[in-house]
Amino acid sequence: MARVFVGMSGGVDSSVAAALLVEQGHDVTGVYMKNWSEDVPGMQCPWADDVADAKRVAVSLGIDFRVFDFQKEYKQRVVDAMVAEYKAGRTPNPDVMCNQKIKFHLFLEAALEQGAEMIATGHYAKVQEGHTPPLDSEVNSESSPHPLKLAQSARLMCAVDGEKDQTYFLHRVHEVALQKTLFPLGDYTKSEVRDMARERGLWTAGKKESMGICFVGQVSIREFLGQYLELVPGDIIDRDTGVAVGRHDSALLYTIGQRHGLSVGGGLPYYVVGKDVATNVVYVSQNLNDETMWRTQIELGDVHWIGQPPQSDDALTVRLRHRGALRPCQLDGHSLRLASPERAVAAGQSAVIYRGEEVLGGGIVL
Repeated sequence: MARVFVGMSGGVDSSVAAALLVEQGHDVTGVYMKNWSEDVPGMQCPWADDVADAKRVAVSLGIDFRVFDFQKEYKQRVVDAMVAEYKAGRTPNPDVMCNQKIKFHLFLEAALEQGAEMIATGHYAKVQEGHTPPLDSEVNSESSPHPLKLAQSARLMCAVDGEKDQTYFLHRVHEVALQKTLFPLGDYTKSEVRDMARERGLWTAGKKESMGICFVGQVSIREFLGQYLELVPGDIIDRDTGVAVGRHDSALLYTIGQRHGLSVGGGLPYYVVGKDVATNVVYVSQNLNDETMWRTQIELGDVHWIGQPPQSDDALTVRLRHRGALRPCQLDGHSLRLASPERAVAAGQSAVIYRGEEVLGGGIVL
C-alpha cells in the first residue's frame, strides 16, 4: 500500500475515488486544487462550495485534507494560453491543458514534495504497466515532473465506461506522471460510481455533473472571453451568395461546422464554413457538403507521445473531439490521413491517437 494524495474536486467521482483508495488500505490525503476563484459577471465561481463539499467527504472518510493553491500558475499556463488561442482564431481545449500542466505536473510535484508516493484522481481512465525502459531513461520537459526517472513504463488505457472515458483529455500527460498515478474509477461505469457513493453515504452522492468552462462552472465561453478580449460584432455572410444574412458578436467565438448560436433564421440551417479574424467576418453555407467542413488530411502541431511513437504499420484510430467516434487513420510524421472524411475539424482542437484501447498521444489540429 502507498501514501496517496487524491485530487478532490468536490464532485462525486473524486469522492468515490478517495473512498475506494481508503478501502484498499492506502494512506490517503485529500487535496483540493484551488485553480480559480474569480467570479464572472452573472455567475459566482463555485470554488468555495466545491472545497467545502470535498472537505466534508474527507472528514467522513477519516482522511487528512489540504488545499493546494495553483491560481497564479493556472492563470498563466491555462487561462492565458486559452485566451491567446481564441484571439488567434483557433478553438483550444482548456481541459487538456489543465491536465498536462496542472493536475499531472504541478499537483504531482507538490504531492511528492509533501511525502506522497502516488497521486490519484477521479478520471475515467486506466494505467497499465508496460516494458521496462533503459536504465538511463529519464524525462526533462516542461510538461513532466522531474527529476523523476523512468523505472517502469506506463500505458494509458481507455476506461470501461465508453461514455465517460476521459482519455481524450489525458493524452498529453507524460509517461513519468502516469507511473505515479492511480485512476480508481477506470473499471467502473458512472452509474456504478453513483451507486457506490450512495451506498457509502458520501455527501456528494447526488451532486450534479459540472458543466460549462472547467474552472468557472455554469458560464459560457462567450461570457468568459468577454472579460479578456474585445468582442466586436460583425457580419455573417453566405459564402455562396456573398449576401450578409445576419450579425455575430465576434468572429473569435465561432468554429468550423458550427450550426447553433448563429441567430440566422428561415429556410435551411446555416453552418459556419470559415471565418476571417482580421476582418471579423463569419462565413456560412446551407450546403452540408461544403468542402471546407470535411477533411481527410489533417496536419498536427505540438505532437506529444506518451511513450514511443507509433510504428508505420500500426492499426491506428483517432478521436477528434471528446466522445467523438474513433476513426481509422494513417500517420505519416505529423500528417494524419483519415479513412473517410470527418466533419467540422476545428483548428486548435486535439487529435488523439489510439492503438486499440491504448492512448498513444496526439497533437493539435492546424
